[in-house]
Amino acid sequence: MSIVTLNDRAVRSVSAFGSLNTGSMVFIKKLTASSSSTLSFVNGASSVVLDSTYKEYVFTFKNIHPATDGANFTFNLSADSGSNYNVTKTTTAFLARHSESGTGEDLQYKTGEDLAQSTSNQIVGIEVGADADQNLNGELKLFNPSSTTFVKHFISTTNGNDAHSDFNYNLFVAGYGNTTSAIDAVQFSMSSGNIDAGDICLYGIL
Repeated sequence: MSIVTLNDRAVRSVSAFGSLNTGSMVFIKKLTASSSSTLSFVNGASSVVLDSTYKEYVFTFKNIHPATDGANFTFNLSADSGSNYNVTKTTTAFLARHSESGTGEDLQYKTGEDLAQSTSNQIVGIEVGADADQNLNGELKLFNPSSTTFVKHFISTTNGNDAHSDFNYNLFVAGYGNTTSAIDAVQFSMSSGNIDAGDICLYGIL
């Protein structure tokens, strides 16, 4: 998304502006969980666009609620239109947290959430609470997934409620799918049980 910066020195003698390209987010698709084992965005299926139309895609997570208390929220990538979600990934993860009691604040590198040339699902939400008022929110950015030259980088930031100790946490995950094949599908799931409720929206960035 482009950024346009104006100040009085730059514009004080300008009498009119032409069109400014400030970039935009283009809504593509929303999937709503209802005791769903997975939520999958597959290019060309059900009005999903995940191809060279955009160089950046953003998935937003809103009120993700697990059916199983303490399950991890995860995703994986596909290079064969969703037949397999098993792209090799290398990632890094760190977390900041703070408890309701005002104690236990810390910043951690999360060795249990990073991957090293693994086809496993990538965790982007840790031990999400299943209490009625607990949920997970955040986003995942996927860069240039249709490239057949470069690996596929992604960045995720989520905020959630820990199931076991009343911690609020902010989890940061980044990495790449180590493939030069085009990525054409992304699937989300819990590490255990279903996604009880919540919305995932897909946007393309101009």
